[in-house]
Amino acid sequence: MSLMKDEIEKLKQIEEAARAGGGKKNIDEQHRLGKLTARERIDHLLDPGTFVEVNMLAQHQCADFGMEKNRPWGDGVITGYGKVDGRVVFLYAQDSTVMGGSVGQIHGQKIASLIRMARQASSPAVGLIDSAGGRIQEGSGAYSLIFAENVDSSGIIPQISAILGNCAGGGVYSPALTDFIFMVDKTSQMFITGPLVIKEVTGQEVESQELGGARVHFQTSGVADFVGPDELVCLARVKKLLSFLPSSFTQNPPVIQSEDDPERCEEGLVEILPDSPKKVYDMRRVISLIVDHKDFFEVKAGFARNMVTGFARMNGKPVGIVANNPLFLASAIDCDAADKAARFIRTCDCFNLPLISLVDVPGYLPGIKEEHKGIIRHGAKMLYAWKEATVPKVTCIIRKAYGGAFAAMSNKEMGADLVLAWPTTEIAIMGAEGAVRILFRKEIDAAADKEKVREEKIQEYREKFMTPYYTASKRQLDVLIRPQETRPQIIKGLEMLENKKVSRAERKHGNIPL
Repeated sequence: MSLMKDEIEKLKQIEEAARAGGGKKNIDEQHRLGKLTARERIDHLLDPGTFVEVNMLAQHQCADFGMEKNRPWGDGVITGYGKVDGRVVFLYAQDSTVMGGSVGQIHGQKIASLIRMARQASSPAVGLIDSAGGRIQEGSGAYSLIFAENVDSSGIIPQISAILGNCAGGGVYSPALTDFIFMVDKTSQMFITGPLVIKEVTGQEVESQELGGARVHFQTSGVADFVGPDELVCLARVKKLLSFLPSSFTQNPPVIQSEDDPERCEEGLVEILPDSPKKVYDMRRVISLIVDHKDFFEVKAGFARNMVTGFARMNGKPVGIVANNPLFLASAIDCDAADKAARFIRTCDCFNLPLISLVDVPGYLPGIKEEHKGIIRHGAKMLYAWKEATVPKVTCIIRKAYGGAFAAMSNKEMGADLVLAWPTTEIAIMGAEGAVRILFRKEIDAAADKEKVREEKIQEYREKFMTPYYTASKRQLDVLIRPQETRPQIIKGLEMLENKKVSRAERKHGNIPL
């Protein structure tokens, strides 16, 4: 019996050493930098008392460069599972107080194994990332193990990456392969090559935050989906995101009891559009008035702001929303907006979230720059994503729906199950001014009063070919609604589509124009 007690005491001491991470000095430095430790992050994310650590006693097997003299328990990453709001979630947290959180073979194996366990258990996988990069003493290969599991798990379980410190070199590709990326302002950074390498190779000087900080990836590159002012806010938003997602593709998103009346009509919507079709408004105001409790969780809010994407609930049920925003670029679709929307549409389709499209689009953004960037290729991604999606799809036209850009926002031909429209909607191949310029150019040029004839033709074209009644007569929209009825009409449409079934064509997979 004394032997058992001795072994229990030994285990206790080893566990305490493992939980101590890199020691008080390194932990104090972590706090000085405004960062939590790996274990503090886990405690803030998971429900209290639910965390079960696995592979705590793993150690690196490297005997070169004096590494055999420093073999900390856990090898710089904490892996395990617990619960978030009562649901099982797997997670790993890199510990930068232990060898900088560098990724060696055992470290990489632990993460890869954790993601595999999550996939097999049909539960989300969350990575809390803070690493100096690959461990040079052990050579390459560890990252590839992680990448392979990220790919194998894609579309099966939600994968979320929270960049809470450094993420550089090959390590950036694991987050890039996951579904969502969170960053923290001023403390997170992601880049393939750091400032020192860039200076050595190109001669350019740049600070880490300027190169790959949270603001850069949130507003310019589009790599980050969410940015928080600190780690606590960031982790709280990870929990909120999980509340919209199912645990795996075989399940439906979690439903909550809503106290917001599904029949609620919003009279404020009647006055939301400016009198002039050329004036702007913020589509996010429309969204806030129709979703449950005005709660809209926007994704990539700082990137391609002419396109709005995000999660909300309608009568307690999670939905994904894709909307044009006239406040930016007159809501024309550019390359970045198309990429942003297509990615979000496909993510919602992976995880069984119905899609709502709110349309006010004048077309694709014209110009040499966009053509040279490949707007043809990028815009095609949206078309592909909408047609590929098998979840319920409800489209509501708010103001303008012109040309091919309407198809990119999900019209009947591209697979919308239900198309609603406000009575002020204009639906056409292009705006009246452009159409008249082409159709009646000779007549206008020959007129004594060119401006008068032009205005008459514009009005005539608008009244004859651009009204929602004309579109409805061709069965290109299903229901013409009053603006204040938008919420109840969308909810009724989603309820009607709850049991939608779609059979896919037999093929290996389609070839989206990436």
